[in-house]
Amino acid sequence: MDDINYFNVLAAQYKTELFDNVIPFWLTHSQDKKYGGYLTCLDRQGNVFDTDKFIWLQGRQVWMFSMLYNRVEKRQEWLDCAIQGAEFLKKYGHDGNFNWYFSLTREGKPLVEPYNIFSYTFAAMAFGQLSLATGNQEYADIAKRTFDTILSRRDNPKGRWNKAYPGTRPLKGFSLPMILSNLTLEIEHLLNKEIVEQIMEECIHEVMDVFLRPELGGIIVENVNQDGSLSDSFEGRLVNPGHGIEAMWFIMDLGVRLNRPELIEKAVETTLKTVEYGWDKQYGGIFYFMDRKGSPLQELEWDQKLWWVHIETLISLLKGYQLTGSEESLQWFKKVHTYTWDHFKDPNYPEWWGYLNRRGEVLLDLKGGKWKGCFHVPRGLYQCWKVLEAIKTNEISIM
Repeated sequence: MDDINYFNVLAAQYKTELFDNVIPFWLTHSQDKKYGGYLTCLDRQGNVFDTDKFIWLQGRQVWMFSMLYNRVEKRQEWLDCAIQGAEFLKKYGHDGNFNWYFSLTREGKPLVEPYNIFSYTFAAMAFGQLSLATGNQEYADIAKRTFDTILSRRDNPKGRWNKAYPGTRPLKGFSLPMILSNLTLEIEHLLNKEIVEQIMEECIHEVMDVFLRPELGGIIVENVNQDGSLSDSFEGRLVNPGHGIEAMWFIMDLGVRLNRPELIEKAVETTLKTVEYGWDKQYGGIFYFMDRKGSPLQELEWDQKLWWVHIETLISLLKGYQLTGSEESLQWFKKVHTYTWDHFKDPNYPEWWGYLNRRGEVLLDLKGGKWKGCFHVPRGLYQCWKVLEAIKTNEISIM
């Protein structure tokens, strides 16, 4: 099959899976018609096995259906799904000052305090995207106020809920600058130009100059000392290949936005180094966690193969090929594509499995839970579909 036919077939495959399989699954099974919001703990067939509601998954689903409404088609059922989730979040998801809880009961009573900054980031994403869909100023104000809170907590994301003893080993983590590099573009329409430019440059610096380590062969570590030096500790040795690779397509997007080809080139190079580093040479797939020194890890799930890691890798590899023509990116994409569709797609029921053991066998056959919701699978299918369509028409190749 020549490349043109290959991209045509793939574009149709990703689009069909998104709109005929995955999106209908969440529309049908996750909406809580009684209390509002979404039920994300769904078994293989979509039956609810737990009713707790996790704020970052609520926000992600509001964002997903708002985004599809804004960018694909003005389907009323998508907008209705997003609005009912947002209204539940607005009423129950925070303490009155937009400090977003981590989890709630089904009815909306708080279960876990607002310690997790990612409840905030996905609330901001959700209300920012929904404000575009509805023109509702209240939604825009919630997104903006939440974003301001995120910025105020950058140096201590967990705030007063931080368990670390102050001063002994003050580490800073990769996750927040990584997420901000995407979130800033997501809600750029709500921010003033100076803030947008400042945050974009800060994120690029943190991701590409602080957490990306040339002395480690060009891979990204999850935690560093406050001064940017490496920490020889469990946390300081930790590498999460999926995080690093996901961040690279955020950086590619920033490179396009800022017209900086050298930034895109560096992101593509880092993606390839990280895929090679994280690939399981024995069983295939990408490891969940690794130790930069090869030492034993404290994360017992280190060798599992997770859905989001592989889906985010597909996006980064495909964008790398689109933007630079990197043949190595395309070859790795084909390899990861085959592994991902062979192992994570359930052949009998909608949506995808999330958790495999090292050998690639299904470990948990749930379709949603505390950490897996309506986000990485549909966002990945959407991103790959749109990039494949762009490749077919030779759009956005800036190298």
